[in-house]
Amino acid sequence: MGRDGALNYLEPIETRTRGVAVLDALADMIERAGLTVGDRLPPEISLASTLGVGRSTIREALNRWEGLGIIKRRRGDGTYLAARVQTSKGLVPTMIRLEGEALLRLIEVRRALEKDVVRKATVNATPSQRAAISRLCDILIADVDARRNWHQADHAFHGAIYEASGNPMFGQILHRLDDALERSNESPFGRDDFGLDSFPPHRELADAIVAADPEAAVRAINKILDLVEADVRTIITG
Repeated sequence: MGRDGALNYLEPIETRTRGVAVLDALADMIERAGLTVGDRLPPEISLASTLGVGRSTIREALNRWEGLGIIKRRRGDGTYLAARVQTSKGLVPTMIRLEGEALLRLIEVRRALEKDVVRKATVNATPSQRAAISRLCDILIADVDARRNWHQADHAFHGAIYEASGNPMFGQILHRLDDALERSNESPFGRDDFGLDSFPPHRELADAIVAADPEAAVRAINKILDLVEADVRTIITG
């Protein structure tokens, strides 16, 4: 089926929202038209006309998908699917599931990088850096236990590990990866209660770095990421 033929699976959206309705309609079009990874989407102007919304609304929706790694734009050529898109059949909204699947892809990349980071940190950290990592872990766990906003403490803790690794590029890459993953305002993956089970093993990670035990540090970071991944899967499967 040609890319323009996919437009047959769209119907005008009655309300001019630029939120979930547009994204759900595009996901439904992709699934019903049988478009797969590598296929080109219809032009933005055609999508906007068929849905009865402004072109800026379509562009905003596609920007969100690009931030999730679902599509890839090629200048002068068009927009292509970069990840599988299926509409949700259960209680979980399509966009939440797509965000979760994007987060799982991000975790896979983080795991490869983080294991190398913690190995290097256990070897290269100075005594003062080991002490700082342990102290920042105490602050992080205290914030989590007190149900305070823990995001700043989490960034500080992991930032100290990146610095101790001796290669500042690790921290820059990992922060950019996380920032690139666009989450909606209603996303459950940005709430303070997301991933709480992963925080106790942060103490194991800090202790492993203090003890200069790279294998224990790798086990700890894997445990942390395993728990976050499990939380994501629980959310997206309902």
